[in-house]
Amino acid sequence: MQNQDWPDTLFTQSPPGLGNQFDDDPLLGSWIRRVLPAAIAAELRPELHELGALAGGDLYRMQQADLANEPVLTQWDAWGKRIDQVVVSPLWREAERLAARHGLVATGYEPAMGRHARIAQFLKVYLFHPSSDVYTCPLAMTDGAARCLLDSGNHELIDRALPHLTSRDPATFWTSGQWMTETTGGSDVGRSETRAVPDDEGGWRLYGRKWFTSAVTSQMTLTLARPEGNPPGGKGLAMFYIEIRDLDGRLNGIRVDRLKDKLGTRKVPTAELLLDGTRAALVGPPLNGTRSIEPMLGVTRMWNSVCAVSSMRRGLSLARSYARERSAFGQRLEQLPLHADTLAGLEAETWGAFLMTFLLVELNGRLERNEIDDQQRALLRLMTPLTKLITGKQAVAVVTEVIESFGGAGYVENTGLPQLLRDTHVLPIWEGTTNVLALDALLRSDLHSGLAALMARASGCLRTVSEPRMVAATRQALGALERVALVLESGQEPEVLQAGARRLAMTLARALQLTLLCEHAQWMIDHGGDRRGYAAAMRFARQPVDLMTEVDPEADRLLLG
Repeated sequence: MQNQDWPDTLFTQSPPGLGNQFDDDPLLGSWIRRVLPAAIAAELRPELHELGALAGGDLYRMQQADLANEPVLTQWDAWGKRIDQVVVSPLWREAERLAARHGLVATGYEPAMGRHARIAQFLKVYLFHPSSDVYTCPLAMTDGAARCLLDSGNHELIDRALPHLTSRDPATFWTSGQWMTETTGGSDVGRSETRAVPDDEGGWRLYGRKWFTSAVTSQMTLTLARPEGNPPGGKGLAMFYIEIRDLDGRLNGIRVDRLKDKLGTRKVPTAELLLDGTRAALVGPPLNGTRSIEPMLGVTRMWNSVCAVSSMRRGLSLARSYARERSAFGQRLEQLPLHADTLAGLEAETWGAFLMTFLLVELNGRLERNEIDDQQRALLRLMTPLTKLITGKQAVAVVTEVIESFGGAGYVENTGLPQLLRDTHVLPIWEGTTNVLALDALLRSDLHSGLAALMARASGCLRTVSEPRMVAATRQALGALERVALVLESGQEPEVLQAGARRLAMTLARALQLTLLCEHAQWMIDHGGDRRGYAAAMRFARQPVDLMTEVDPEADRLLLG
């Protein structure tokens, strides 16, 4: 019998929706108009519109339907033969096809866009990443491998692999792994225990254990190993090229012991591998392999930064959609002053991260075409660790607040929101943790020239700004940079400098972001009167920019016992 007190209908909250992620982006259109020549922007726009529709439409819906699928490792067939077969999710298979067709690696190497090729490539990545379940991981390593091979000058390997790594045909497209991490550590690769032994065919055989290898389903990989007789440390390592399977599909002296059970990026088949006589080719010199992988790190850190900004934008797109749909206390969330204030702060952080990241992309494009002067080169060397460092932390902070903005719904797995948060948490870890990158910036021999270049770029922003409050904000940022310079010139003990390296690096990064925000905001006002950039800059300026504090390593030791 029906309960007469039960209402005819119960309220059901509609989920957040996504529109075209290119058209709906509040910053992207103005930035493209400011930075790209009109002809190149016009050529790119149809494909960016198509990717934006995919990212907010069919691919996003497929991602939501694919939430429960993860890679599966089958080590043995029914008859006891070791096969170590990894099957990835349906979304990943579709992402691979789309990535090849849209040239998410290839665009960066094609001559048509000239110095803007990297910008064109990473605009596509920015739109594609959040709906791909981190298929951008193997793409980043593929791009890094292509750059490493080109810089190595090894024409045999370039001719063999590069046409596959930069192919737009899904049937011929290869991805690459990056097998550096061992049980001895990820950042301290100089302790690698993998041995390289010459074979009778003029090649090499590798023996060792790789503890953390992402995207084991790739066709090739670059890795580090120590040729027999070489000295310890990074100097004694060499970089090697491996094709993961032979022509018959058999693994090349590789055993997949297990897939990692990770907090996030669970669609990425990250494995522990044993190399037992793996055939390999030497890429470059038989020494100084850690130096050989530097081009790869430059590329993958750029990918990490773009994916961080992309994750921030996706989280905010969902949160703002929800705020338009959800009502509380008689008003939509977007009309509640505190909720609006929270989202506005996240929006400003996302704008600052975007502008810094795509300046890094622009400089990399110039570097690869040898269209860069010494000052820009010094700026790029310092900006690479700074950008990866700050955007990873910003992404985690922004997406964490996004999850909270949904209340209890943000904690429910099948909304897809927890996965977004877990996947974002990898960004401060991959390709160098916050502390490793802070020390990378602080301890490099060219820090002073890099800081001078960064201050020159920030001062250039001041010259473009005329609105009084933005002039004051830009000067505020320059003051923070000058304080860092004074600290570096003060002769502090190395222990004190290192203890404060994280805050020093973040101050440099946030100060640069603020100046870039003011620069772009002034352009938006001057070219159409749009004041959203002004609002972003002013909101960012109200957040801490100068994070420098007094450092006392002795007190730290006392606190830690």
